[in-house]
This record gives sequence, C-alpha cells and structure tokens, in this order.
Amino acid sequence: MATTNLTIRMDEELKKQFDHFCEEIGMSMGTAMTIFAKTVVKEGRIPFELSVKTPNRETIEAMLEAERLSRDPKTKRYSNFMEAFDEVMSDGQI
Repeated sequence: MATTNLTIRMDEELKKQFDHFCEEIGMSMGTAMTIFAKTVVKEGRIPFELSVKTPNRETIEAMLEAERLSRDPKTKRYSNFMEAFDEVMSDGQI
C-alpha cells in the first residue's frame, strides 16, 4: 500500500500535549492519526476516546491513606461488609 504525507497545522502547545499523550499510550502521533482516520472512514463518525486516567490529588491521598491503614496493625479489621456496616449503624452517628 502506498503512503502519503499529511501536514496538519495546530497550536504548538497542543502539539506538545498531543505528543506527550501519544507517548503515554505507547504510540507515535502518526500512528494515532492513522488509527483515527481509518476508524472515522469505517464508522462514519468520530468513534473513540483514548485517555490517560490520572487520579487527582484527593484520590492519590486517599490511596496513600488506604495503603498506610492496610499496613497499620492497629487498624480495626472486619471479616465482612455486614460486620462493618452494623458497627457504623450502631454508632448512632448516621
């Protein structure tokens, strides 16, 4: 199959961000554009979403807290969900 070049004009900062995104998902910008074009032609629409799921600061802090608690021998443990639920409900704080 013969190939051809495609020149796209875009904002310099957008190009840098797009290049970084492509690196994050392990492909070149050219490969990403080829996938996009083939899928648009095949499906007749803008067909997909690719995203890098980066947790926000609050989520990262919660993950670190959960890890810390899981290693802390003083943290109360429950054998099942209902045991924890019953304790929370008996507290009278809800």
